[in-house]
Amino acid sequence: MQKLIITQGLLQKLSPQQIQFIKLLQIPTAELDTRIKEEIEINPALEEGQEELPTNEFEDDLSDESDYDDRRNDDLDIDSYLNHDEVNGYKMYGDGSFGNEEDRDYPIATRLTLHDSLYQQFGFLSLSEKDKFLGLNLLGSIENDGYLRRPLKSIANDLIFTQGVYTSEEELEYVLKKIQSLEPAGIGARDLQECLLLQLRRKHRSDVAVEPAIEVIENYFEEFSKKHYEKIQRRLGLTQSEAFNVLTLITRLNPKPGSVEGDDDRSHYLTPDFILTNHTGQLDVSLNSRNAPELRVSRTFADMLDTYNKSDKSNKNIRETVSFVKQKLDSAKWFIDAIKQRQATLMRTMTAILNYQYDFFQDGDETKLRPMILKDIATVIDMDVSTVSRVASSKCVQTEFGLYPLKYFFSEGIATDSGEDASSREVKNILRELIETEPKRKPFSDDKLEKLLNEKGYNIARRTVAKYREQLNIPVARLRKQI
Repeated sequence: MQKLIITQGLLQKLSPQQIQFIKLLQIPTAELDTRIKEEIEINPALEEGQEELPTNEFEDDLSDESDYDDRRNDDLDIDSYLNHDEVNGYKMYGDGSFGNEEDRDYPIATRLTLHDSLYQQFGFLSLSEKDKFLGLNLLGSIENDGYLRRPLKSIANDLIFTQGVYTSEEELEYVLKKIQSLEPAGIGARDLQECLLLQLRRKHRSDVAVEPAIEVIENYFEEFSKKHYEKIQRRLGLTQSEAFNVLTLITRLNPKPGSVEGDDDRSHYLTPDFILTNHTGQLDVSLNSRNAPELRVSRTFADMLDTYNKSDKSNKNIRETVSFVKQKLDSAKWFIDAIKQRQATLMRTMTAILNYQYDFFQDGDETKLRPMILKDIATVIDMDVSTVSRVASSKCVQTEFGLYPLKYFFSEGIATDSGEDASSREVKNILRELIETEPKRKPFSDDKLEKLLNEKGYNIARRTVAKYREQLNIPVARLRKQI
């Protein structure tokens, strides 16, 4: 027999407004304008422009019908995150003489995409109508790096079930060979081995290294991928000089033929969220002006609420209208507060990062980067680590020596012989230098790299060396070996 039991407990739950603030905080500056336009479209009580209605008057109007302030503070406690003086205190990049810069129209560079180029070339091939149809479907399956990774059997089945076109793998293979004759060389390959072969077969045979290079890829591809060069040299009966020329020819081929074309129809531009300036040694950080849009509550809606408040509230239609207008006004006022809170949170986080990495921001010297984790900044600004993580994961700062994502400044610490901590990025840079200057015929093993780093004063274990090497996308010693 089932029993009904009533229990009492405490539960913490984010309000819808807090969830929306978290999303606002996480989006980068380039997407903020789109998000604001979406909110203006769905909320007629929100408008662009400077505030026309004094805050006190607006809140007095709302308090006639409900306790708006209490309800707003329950949903989103602004004061727990920031001091209101800080909202008005930061300097906005774009003020004064810079204001007209954003109104200018700048030309956008365009270029032919990979697929546009392939479609144009394919149109010049002499093929039957069916082969042209099959070719267009094959072209649509080629990925941005130039490879066709879908099996021909799967493409044939899709054409049967979705287009009602019956074809065979042999027909698709014939059309694919035609596509593989297009530029760039290697396009339409199904794997790396085929990609390299397609490029080698277009080389002029007067180069004595072409024929043995084709034989290496056709018959000794596994040995080549594992860098067993001595074995290949013995089996082909090549001298050391001949083997060097063959391997040099192969390694100069393009493993991603699609990369020689644009993979988008327009150039991409990064929009910094912060601007860092150096005035004779005095560093100053400011928000990009796009982070501070001018928003206001619609005066028309506020007047409408005042009018309805003076009307007959016993009328059901009027009560429903008042409820609708209040809901839109509440939402507009909260959205404006959330934007201001976003600005203040961004500035507090960036200011803390600036103070923590002040020496680096003076001249951009990576060796001056201090070990810093999310918790360090969260402690300084008295916020949760997750808040700092959301800011750091999608924001970047413009400096005099380049554009840096905020997450670039966060790294682990490695103990040194002097008793100080060194940034893991500093250790990675030294590790990269060691590998770049190592003997090519006998690369350093991870054990050897560990000893060399220890000699330089960095107390680091072999497994950490391996981890950093993998993070730098550097292969093991055996795969770095060259003739």
